[in-house]
Amino acid sequence: MTSLRLYIAACLAAVSIATPVAALAQSSPAPAPAGGQPTAAEAMAPNAKVAVVNGHEIPGYLEEFLVRQHSQQQGVPDSPQLRNTVKEELVKRELLLQEAEKSGLAKDPRVVEQFEFVRENIMLNAYVQDYFTKHPVSDADVKAEYDRMAKANSSSEYKAAHILVKTEAEAKDIIAKLSKGAKFADLAKVSEDKGSKDNGGDLGWNTPSTFVKPFADAMVKLKKGELTQQPVQTQFGYHVIRLDDIRPAKAPPLDQVGPRIKQQLEQDQLEKMVADLRSKSTVQ
Repeated sequence: MTSLRLYIAACLAAVSIATPVAALAQSSPAPAPAGGQPTAAEAMAPNAKVAVVNGHEIPGYLEEFLVRQHSQQQGVPDSPQLRNTVKEELVKRELLLQEAEKSGLAKDPRVVEQFEFVRENIMLNAYVQDYFTKHPVSDADVKAEYDRMAKANSSSEYKAAHILVKTEAEAKDIIAKLSKGAKFADLAKVSEDKGSKDNGGDLGWNTPSTFVKPFADAMVKLKKGELTQQPVQTQFGYHVIRLDDIRPAKAPPLDQVGPRIKQQLEQDQLEKMVADLRSKSTVQ
């Protein structure tokens, strides 16, 4: 039998543990309480109640759900004040719930459909949680994936400088002056690039993908210390490029990207599991 009371209870539970399956795959089980002490919910007696409204008891587990919700999502510490606020909220809900039940909404098809959706969502997420408890992504898995990605995405960073002018003739004149010993930093003062002209044309360290293609293509062909011998045209104008240095691109540290890698591995693992189930099933 479906009732509004069960539906509200399920919704409260869903607030705490029900999220989309993909999102749950990216989460980790909550840590056990320090020192092995039971949580408030675990310590609560089976018959504990928050209040009695018109003869109906509000079970204590609903209070624990809401207290945990405030603590986990809003950072509000458990306290008598918080529990009093939660109690008042539950009493208000109970009063409205009793009126809703009197109105016959428990038989409304829309309510029945929502209740079934909440029930299924809780079951799905509980199953996924249990699955990753039994099939966890290990630190070694994360490290292996980190190493694979670092190798696959290995590239170089380039430290370059440039002088940007409006015409090809201006760019050729600058190249000629540089070949006769003029200082790059002095000539960079006429550059149209206001962001680098006062720094001698220095663009800092960048990967080629940072730049538009004609610029990047010309830059990567240079050796350290070399200068383009022909102006490089882009939509911004004409560039004279000097390559100052090259170094391997640095991957972000493992502790910075590890959680994201673990989330992706869990998601991949979940999708594979679902694909295996689908291959063994009849879907019409």
